[in-house]
Amino acid sequence: MGLELYLDLLSQPCRALYIFARSNNIPFEFKRVQLAKGQHKTEEFQKVNVLMKVPALRDGSFTLAESIAILLYLVQKFKTPDHWYPSDLQKRARVDEYLSWQHANIRAKGSKLFLTKVLLPLLTGQPLPPEKLEFATEELNVALKQFEEKFLQDKLFIAGSEISLADLVALVELMQPVCAGYDLFEERPKLMEWRKRVEEAVGEQLFQEAHKEIMNIKNMTADQFAPEMMENFKQQLLKQVSQN
Repeated sequence: MGLELYLDLLSQPCRALYIFARSNNIPFEFKRVQLAKGQHKTEEFQKVNVLMKVPALRDGSFTLAESIAILLYLVQKFKTPDHWYPSDLQKRARVDEYLSWQHANIRAKGSKLFLTKVLLPLLTGQPLPPEKLEFATEELNVALKQFEEKFLQDKLFIAGSEISLADLVALVELMQPVCAGYDLFEERPKLMEWRKRVEEAVGEQLFQEAHKEIMNIKNMTADQFAPEMMENFKQQLLKQVSQN
């Protein structure tokens, strides 16, 4: 049994893994897991990841959860080019610094805007109150300012002159609100130029391929969700929004 990656390309971490593996010619079997259909809840998938989340990896009898752990496993197993996760102590520390920070910032705020702008109206049939949407947008804008000033600065990439895991993880997260209709690059020329460099580094065609589904997210309809998943998602989203 070869390497298997269990992914839903609507998920940002799954897209990062897909792009990383493809751009580095890592051989793997793409196992599609549709979250909206509840396929991550099946007995079969729980044998791969008892946490019932994607992405997940199976390599022979070995299984692994969590996207960053999987990325680092692939880096080491397939000895990918050094720039992805530099051997230089300080460059690697820059990558680790961003990967540690992003969960509660770029990922959390970008995901929140996407969920409230696209999924909540889809599942409830009603648009989010303007003040809630404005609050979610402002939270993301704060994180974007921090990203530019702290992590990107005037460098070509987060760790210096070459792309790393940090850049790939960052960009797939930022594409989530973009696909929801918030073009955060429009008035941020530094971010726009960085985005172009990241896409060129991994291959623009591959990047577009990985984002094909999410770019069409606005065409998604409620009947594409399994009934039990629809209710589950709805309650989670309403709880999240009510906290602000």
